[in-house]
Amino acid sequence: MLNNPSNQRSPEGRKFKRPILQAFQTARTTSARIVTHPDAYHPGARRKRLWLWRLLGPGWVTGAADDDPSGIATYSQAGAGFGNQFLWLAALTFPLMAIVQDMCARIGLVTGRGLASNIRRHFSRRILFFLTVLLLVANIFNLGVDLGAMAAATQLLVPQANFAFLVILFTLASVTLQVFVSYRGYARYLKWLSFILLSYVFSALLVGLDWGQVLKNTFVPTLSFTRDQIYIVCAVLGTTISPYLFFWETSQEVEEEILEGKTTVLQREQATGEEIRLARVDTWIGMFFSNIVMFFIIAVTSATLHEQGIFNVTSAAQAAAALRPLAGSWAALLFTLGIIASGLLALPVLAASASYALCETLGWREGLFHKLRSATAFYYIIIAATVIGLLLNFIGMDPIRALIYAAVINGLVAPLVLIPIVLLSSNKKVMRDAVNGRILTLFGWLIVAIMSVVGIATLATL
Repeated sequence: MLNNPSNQRSPEGRKFKRPILQAFQTARTTSARIVTHPDAYHPGARRKRLWLWRLLGPGWVTGAADDDPSGIATYSQAGAGFGNQFLWLAALTFPLMAIVQDMCARIGLVTGRGLASNIRRHFSRRILFFLTVLLLVANIFNLGVDLGAMAAATQLLVPQANFAFLVILFTLASVTLQVFVSYRGYARYLKWLSFILLSYVFSALLVGLDWGQVLKNTFVPTLSFTRDQIYIVCAVLGTTISPYLFFWETSQEVEEEILEGKTTVLQREQATGEEIRLARVDTWIGMFFSNIVMFFIIAVTSATLHEQGIFNVTSAAQAAAALRPLAGSWAALLFTLGIIASGLLALPVLAASASYALCETLGWREGLFHKLRSATAFYYIIIAATVIGLLLNFIGMDPIRALIYAAVINGLVAPLVLIPIVLLSSNKKVMRDAVNGRILTLFGWLIVAIMSVVGIATLATL
């Protein structure tokens, strides 16, 4: 049961129930939320940067990381197998994942702790250990699939490149960046890399879409409840509303506060209402970007693969290869570059979120702002998770089976993790003035119900 500590401070000025429009306007006129460098916008040349670029932070990176290679393969399968039929999932999942990630961001800002630390403080440790183990399994499967997809996509550009060499290269690159690059530089790298995902939008423009049919399927849901359709809905929900994103964004909000000089939990608990509103705008923009990418991946593969009778896609790289003779070399190139970029963005998020969860569960020191020597266990877990994912590519792992397992595991774990998230964000003594309103709480439980029903239905059809 939820334990409501009474020793939390109640900072003044933290009002959460203001409209999103007001938050957006506030964001435009302030530079208070600086996400990659605490003094990057002092008087001088850098002050002229766009206000939106200063605003984008953990929410934006989280949304971009959601479109990893395994997600791209899932969306490609939805488009190839069912045409435009499941475009409505992009419209449905946008508010659902934005609401969830908004709760996670607020939990991190208000409590000054990561998600696993909060669950550890307020719930049974057995529950936390169970959720952490499931998260580790799902993340390692995702890491393996993503590494393999990135290597296969690179081979499309450089056919003579060795698959094993590429997988090892991407593993070393990801681990090296996380371990040896400062969090400040690393956050900037992730932020810039996310824009390469716009390649999927450009691919759609090159292909040429039937916009009348596209818009119809976007706003008119269709579902015949067959085994294949139930599976693809579970896979899309599982790879879009993914547990690793919950842990990542909560911890990244804490990392950003530490970067701004709030090195103690007491200091981080003083988050202002303005900071919370700006984090909300950042999160909703990030989730919108994520779902726009998802939308265009489904639309592109529907207009090309499905229309040409290619109904099965076993990997993101296969989808890119199939696009070349159908949509032209430029569209295929953009699709391929998107796979590689999304993998480079997602690998650290997957590995680090697993490490955050495990270290917070065990009470170990964690955080990318630490150096290797001061948070050894945290970085060793990142390395171990990535290396195990690497090894999955050399034991005869079937990419589509791994994708199925990862999607189903995510679909089953998500509602279990969502329950403490909704309870924590709805508790006045934990969240104080940033607590959920009744409508937001209702939507939170609705998301839990949707994910649970879809997960159970998928298990029943396997």
